[in-house]
Amino acid sequence: MEANHSTSHSDDYNNFNPNCVSEIQLFYKTEIRPMDRPIISSPEYAHLIFKHYWDKSQIQLREEFKMLLLNQAHRALGIVSISSSGVSSTTVDPKLVFSSALVANASSLVLAHNHPSGNLLPSQLDIQITKKLNSGGLLLDISVLDHLIVTSDGYCSMKDEGYM
Repeated sequence: MEANHSTSHSDDYNNFNPNCVSEIQLFYKTEIRPMDRPIISSPEYAHLIFKHYWDKSQIQLREEFKMLLLNQAHRALGIVSISSSGVSSTTVDPKLVFSSALVANASSLVLAHNHPSGNLLPSQLDIQITKKLNSGGLLLDISVLDHLIVTSDGYCSMKDEGYM
């Protein structure tokens, strides 16, 4: 293959304006000391944390997807809201899930979403997205420890129920 040395490319380089390329900043900010972060040792404890951060006025109104990011010692790094949509579904973009996990340098995560209907059973879509995110996590060495389905009355651990 021959190199193309047309003058149009060199003109592009000579006219390069660095203000035409955006700088991207990714950061994770915390003021909590590592030893003060809770260790997530069970689905019950993860549910307790999610419940604290869930907007009680929305749990029966619209479906939301959140995740709890954990370090290698399973200490909570933070909660990220991934999406909020309609009554019966919400879109989960794996790129958002894993970009958030990578920015926080998370080693593992716990997924959660609510069912406004109050049904604690996972849908086929719930099972599919969990498998997809689990596969993505394997590629990145980020463990998906559990996926909780949350309602105003309780929760279902997809791991404990054998769905993962």
